[in-house]
Amino acid sequence: MKSKKAPYQLRWIVAGKVKAASFTTDALAQSRRSELWQAMRRGESFDTDTGLPESELRAAAEKGNTRPDPKWWDFCPEYLAARWRSTAAKTREGIADSLATTALAMMGDGANAPTLEEVRYALRWRVVPAHKDEDPPPDLLAACTWLSLHSLPLSSLLDPKVLRDVQYRLSFKLDDKPAAGETYKRRRRGLNTAMEYAIEAGYLESNPLANIRRNGSRTGDAVDPRVLVNQDQGVQLLTAVSYVGSVHRNRGRRLVGFFAVQLYAALRPAEAVGLRKKDCYLPEKGWGTLTLRETRPVVGTKWTDSGLRHDRRGLKSREANTDRPVPIPPVLVAMLRAHIEEFGTAKDGRLFANERGGVLGSTSYWRVWQEARPYALPPDKTDSPLAHRPYDLRHTCITNWLNAGVPVAEVSRRAGNSPEVVHRRYAGCIDGHEELNNRKIEKSMGWGEETSE
Repeated sequence: MKSKKAPYQLRWIVAGKVKAASFTTDALAQSRRSELWQAMRRGESFDTDTGLPESELRAAAEKGNTRPDPKWWDFCPEYLAARWRSTAAKTREGIADSLATTALAMMGDGANAPTLEEVRYALRWRVVPAHKDEDPPPDLLAACTWLSLHSLPLSSLLDPKVLRDVQYRLSFKLDDKPAAGETYKRRRRGLNTAMEYAIEAGYLESNPLANIRRNGSRTGDAVDPRVLVNQDQGVQLLTAVSYVGSVHRNRGRRLVGFFAVQLYAALRPAEAVGLRKKDCYLPEKGWGTLTLRETRPVVGTKWTDSGLRHDRRGLKSREANTDRPVPIPPVLVAMLRAHIEEFGTAKDGRLFANERGGVLGSTSYWRVWQEARPYALPPDKTDSPLAHRPYDLRHTCITNWLNAGVPVAEVSRRAGNSPEVVHRRYAGCIDGHEELNNRKIEKSMGWGEETSE
């Protein structure tokens, strides 16, 4: 019911007494109605004086009635707005994914609930600061309205049942298949930083994630040896790339060098996209050097400050304005010199551009790679994990360095990973040293040639 002083009023009866509360909007009134209704369905007692559920009185007493408790729907945009200016576009998207995944466990109850996919889309739209004063798009309006009314409060994360559901959502995809180890860890990190903010803001006293752990193996990010190519397969794949689109503006040939820097120098695709001519030392003979200074990850226009699909960032896991020199073998030097001679550079000096001279998109090089694999590989390998992604070329390069006996510290420096990550991810890919190690053991034991005979 509307009135001039209280535009929206909610009334309910406790022990025969009418209780009332006033709200400035219909949405707030409906939200409060939903909270009281859920407390009633849980069988909670209501205080006859205040008309409030027992759980709210208990929480108010524990917190001195001073601790705010925003809904997850309202907390998420507040948190990401606080992080927005100090984080990269890719990090923003990762945080949004963590919050949207957690929202699946923080939906609350109610009729006509949106699908899980709609919840994810709605929350990801909601957390972008630029959308603060905008109405939801038509396809998300119903989901946004429902979540604004039914989303659970932040304090629900203290409920073991809710927390177990959060852990499940972080660990599994929407089709209930296990998420990759790296996906889980990224989501967990994003949610953990959100909990730290909640503590700083006075919403929580402690981090509810502190006592939960993921079940199962912790080596989910180890590289699968089946994705690695041998020397001949690597050459065949690069040759096949040159055949893609040969009658259509050299679509594949202009990307041979792009894939080669991943195979022979272990560049990440985003690092290869940002590589400029002035970063390359390419002598006529001998080894050269690529000095990496920036990356161009694909994120999406709504996550970047520039409004462009590609963000422009420093190197991964390094301080700003630091570089990473990577020695490159003569074969790669020759390929890059040939690339520059044939295709030149983009206006800003980048080696690898799309056909219009713009920033090379992941869709473009992914499509070329998928077309090239059937040219290079036999049918039984085409459907296998072998070099399924361009990133597998980087894995191959790092594995080759390790198998060649390059010290782990030097491999980590060239690859831009920590020694711990190199050990963990590539331990199962190192081979060819068993016989040498056996001889070392024999020598240390004093067995020598007698045992060999």
